[in-house]
Amino acid sequence: MSYFGLQSQIRKNNTNSVLLLLMFPVVFFGLTWLFFFLTSLGQQHSLAEEQVQYNLFESVNHNFLRTIPWISIGVALWFVIAWFSHTAMINTATGSKPLARDENKRVYNLVENLCISRGMKMPKVHVIEDESLNAFASGINPGNYAVSLSRGIIDKLDDQELEAVIAHELTHIRNRDVRLLIISIVFVGIFAFISETLFRSIRFGSISRGKKGNAGAAILIAMILAFVGYLIATLFRFALSRKREYLADAGSAELTRNPLALASALRKISKDPIIEAVKRNDVAQMFIESPQKELKNTSVSFSSLFATHPPIAKRIEILEQF
Repeated sequence: MSYFGLQSQIRKNNTNSVLLLLMFPVVFFGLTWLFFFLTSLGQQHSLAEEQVQYNLFESVNHNFLRTIPWISIGVALWFVIAWFSHTAMINTATGSKPLARDENKRVYNLVENLCISRGMKMPKVHVIEDESLNAFASGINPGNYAVSLSRGIIDKLDDQELEAVIAHELTHIRNRDVRLLIISIVFVGIFAFISETLFRSIRFGSISRGKKGNAGAAILIAMILAFVGYLIATLFRFALSRKREYLADAGSAELTRNPLALASALRKISKDPIIEAVKRNDVAQMFIESPQKELKNTSVSFSSLFATHPPIAKRIEILEQF
């Protein structure tokens, strides 16, 4: 695999990330329009039997435009709730706790020196009491930015390797990656919520009571489209996560001027990245390497589309080409 230079890598990954992020609302509103179109087809069929003529697309567009404000308000409320509860959710899901300076001056010195070199405000430093090797960055504004390191990664990496890992996480903070991931998680959550709600409506609602008609068909169509949206949004979310990891690797190499240190750290991390406390995929994608057991595949395949991280061997290969 050829490497095209640090700045080219950054521009490429930033462009791809923006495009992936724009696809979330496109899919959401596109499926909403398709819902009105499919339900209108059924209405057109029944109305045709009664010899009633109307413009199909005019009706679909009218219903779609009339619904957009309400959909937008619902999405906005969902975003606000997720935005302000995300930090607490992450800490709870990962077992991340504050690490005091006097507990480990070595870690604080490494973080502080890197921040000074880039004029960054120093984030909080947290520790995960787990002997596995992993780390992640969190926070949506300077007041709650944090770098979390597992006890294992602190104890088992040398200074250069640990510095490279910290630089990787600081790059996530510099690039506002956590904000991007929150947005992607929120969109996936919306589709998941809609799918579950509609499934319950079909299971316990009018269809289960034997009532048939347009309402039941509309719910069934909406559930299918919501599931399709959930699948597409999930693929986008994982693709976005993988792109940001490549960019953070490049940022670490730029900060430390030592890409081989990160390559060495990634080799050690790959041997034991599993953190037992982490059970959720939306949290797993924030780590430097997936803290969950998942199928590893270095080739482009169906299974790799659902991976939260790019193959670690591929990341090491790129770093070794600096």
